[in-house]
Amino acid sequence: MRIGKIIGKVTLSQSHPSLKGASWRIVTPYTMDHLTNKTDRYEEELVIYDELGAGNGTVIAIAEGPEASNPFHPEQKPIDGYNAAILDDIKLA
Repeated sequence: MRIGKIIGKVTLSQSHPSLKGASWRIVTPYTMDHLTNKTDRYEEELVIYDELGAGNGTVIAIAEGPEASNPFHPEQKPIDGYNAAILDDIKLA
């Protein structure tokens, strides 16, 4: 799981019917250097599936790979990234 910030949305003219009810967001993943304020350089953006209604600027937890489609079990869907949580605060120990 990674942490990232939503920077935009994706607009689709068509999508698979099983993916209705959510939106697609563009996310910039954070690195450890970014979280510790050592850099302001971002990773390459990715597109995630968002059922939680996060908006631009929201910091989220991103599930990727097979874990991204787990909320849809038993019906597996072709999702590479999923908004697993909206984060209010991040504290590093």
